[in-house]
Amino acid sequence: MEPQPPPLAGLTVVAVEQAVAAPFATRQLADLGARVIKVERIDGGDFARGYDSAAAGLASHFVWCNRGKESIALDLKDPRGLEVVRRLAGRADVFVQNLAQGAAARLGLDAATLCAAHPRLIAVDISGYGAGGPYADKRAYDMLVQCEAGLVSVTGTPEQPVKAGIPAADIAAAMYAFSGVLAALVRRGTTGRGGPVEVSMLESLAEWMGHPLHHTMHGGTAPARTGLAHAVIAPYDAYATEDGGRVLLSVQNDREWRRLAEQVLGRPELGTDPEFATNAARVRNRERTDRFVGGALGMLGTDEALARLEGAGIACARLRDLGELAAHPQLAARERWREVGTPVGPLRALLPPITLPGGEEARMGDVPALGEHTEAVLRAVGMTDDEIAALRRDGVAA
Repeated sequence: MEPQPPPLAGLTVVAVEQAVAAPFATRQLADLGARVIKVERIDGGDFARGYDSAAAGLASHFVWCNRGKESIALDLKDPRGLEVVRRLAGRADVFVQNLAQGAAARLGLDAATLCAAHPRLIAVDISGYGAGGPYADKRAYDMLVQCEAGLVSVTGTPEQPVKAGIPAADIAAAMYAFSGVLAALVRRGTTGRGGPVEVSMLESLAEWMGHPLHHTMHGGTAPARTGLAHAVIAPYDAYATEDGGRVLLSVQNDREWRRLAEQVLGRPELGTDPEFATNAARVRNRERTDRFVGGALGMLGTDEALARLEGAGIACARLRDLGELAAHPQLAARERWREVGTPVGPLRALLPPITLPGGEEARMGDVPALGEHTEAVLRAVGMTDDEIAALRRDGVAA
């Protein structure tokens, strides 16, 4: 039986995008089979290309967010460059932009303008804080939005708030833009009409703050910062092992605590001791609880500690660094690694986490060089050799 084609095969996406939020959203669409045309500035392209050179000379953010796309380089301040993008938008199924607030509207590339001109088009505006309100024109970078959304206030130790180690606000906005496009495509299949999609980084991350937000609004107090420990469950933390590793475990109910006390700690009496028998008691006596658990695990090697915890039916994990993640046995066993072409040669990359059994594998296309597809795309929108040469000569296309 022939595998089903990628679900977005045949769809065209045009993206005037930069940094992470929009590029990560459109990469999801490319992985699912859409053709994604990435419009970049002629003077260096997407500025994420210059964030670092850690990926064999390329920027790690760019490699991560931009595989499977076609890159064209245009000066949108020149009417001829802008006209190319308008032509592309008129032929596209989806248009995505995350320019600075107001810039897309000045160019006529905002969702409302484009959808009015092209009723079947789905057009996505990604912004930091939304189109209205007192924060609409504020600069919005990931760490700034993490602060505004309160994520930093609940992450870290009691003494020190810290930002998330990944661009959580960018990723949240990207994934809501991605799911918004999919929802709009379903609606278009029913009604025949596209329409605007609006996503803000602040609103996306505020949604992800649901547990601590509701805890604060309705319970009256914010959850405490507890490092790797859980604010309202004990034991739920990382503990050092004899060989220098760290093991994180989570006891979710009192039955598990009794098994942990008997089979791992070697202290069955703790399972019924009123000072530890319930989660509320263990949280109240967290320091003593952690001393019992840490003392027992500190006498075991990491592998033995994990084996004992697994044997007792206690949820646990090895605290890994990124090198260990890259060598994770589960990812290897499930054959999740592939190679992606780039201007500097093939690089390892993970298959996207959406798996569609019975369908073709995700299309993990090449990471494009700046302007690699400019000429082919210009020809496709009807430009002649002389017109293309004039755009290049005048610095409108590269």
